[in-house]
Amino acid sequence: MMRVGLFFGGPSSEREVSLDSGRHVYNSLDRSKYEVTPIFVDLDLKFWEITERLIWMNSTSDIAKCLEEEGTNIKYEELKERFDFCFLGLHGKYVEDGAMQGLLEILDLPYNGPRIIGAAIGMDKIFQKQLLKAEGITYAPHVTVALSDYKADGKAIEDKIEKELGFPCVVKPSREGCSTGISKVNQRADLASALEEAHRWDYDVLVEKFLPFMEVTCTIMGNEHPEALLPTETPSKGDFLTLEEKFLPGDAQMITPPRVPKEEVKTMQNEFVKAYKAMCLKVYSRIDGFWDTNNKVLYINEPNTLPGITPSTHVFHQAAEAGMSASDFLDKVIAYSLDAREFIGSEYKRD
Repeated sequence: MMRVGLFFGGPSSEREVSLDSGRHVYNSLDRSKYEVTPIFVDLDLKFWEITERLIWMNSTSDIAKCLEEEGTNIKYEELKERFDFCFLGLHGKYVEDGAMQGLLEILDLPYNGPRIIGAAIGMDKIFQKQLLKAEGITYAPHVTVALSDYKADGKAIEDKIEKELGFPCVVKPSREGCSTGISKVNQRADLASALEEAHRWDYDVLVEKFLPFMEVTCTIMGNEHPEALLPTETPSKGDFLTLEEKFLPGDAQMITPPRVPKEEVKTMQNEFVKAYKAMCLKVYSRIDGFWDTNNKVLYINEPNTLPGITPSTHVFHQAAEAGMSASDFLDKVIAYSLDAREFIGSEYKRD
């Protein structure tokens, strides 16, 4: 039986989503195949083995209060002897951007999701655009704003945004989780406050032209020959999808497949796979985009390399359309993860 360490929590702005993801994975992993140990990652990136009771606490802060009495601290160097596989139910900065993956590479431990380079690219919205451009993949027109440049001459930056993009536009941190620090700006008077908010999260900010198109998202799975599941149309209640709409039960509208002809769905899938390959992604990821129904063009928005896997997320909605239960999907993720990596001395090493 494979010994799986299930990691969730963490210090990022998405830690509460991570908690919900961890709970769902804990419930869904097949106990006839896996011996699952829940590992809570605290704000200081320390690892704690916790009891099942703590998994169901209301929030990560509630769990943190109980760690000294009900948790067992696990040192990094102990992971190799404890686990055969590390399942990352983590999201956001410091845990999805290559940092956690780097630790596990050093320890020679297999884990889900892309390796270090794919994870780092997946978190950097500005650098992604260079790779997409090289492959001829379409994305929204944008302007990048470094904090130092904005402090030096904010008016010139705002002039450039108004001239090249116009309004409305969307302002977001380059390296942050989904929907964090993001603003839709309808007029120049609101631009400074939106940039200030985004710069709270990252010194590099991305300003994109607002695309009034159908928002879609697609899960891609595989390594050398990845395949796209059926995309999902994701209507939002406001200017963009919130965390609640993406992950909470009953708050999101998910239409799978999108309400377009089948040949357009196929075009979307092909473009999502091209983007997946361009960004060096492996195993699985969910990529968001915008479909221009008039011109039949997909604009790639950004990938989620460790996508939210709460019960109501798009990933499981799409998996169900492909005939997979949550347990089936997680089995496939683990299988692709082991296939993507060769670990010296591991009994799970690919022949």
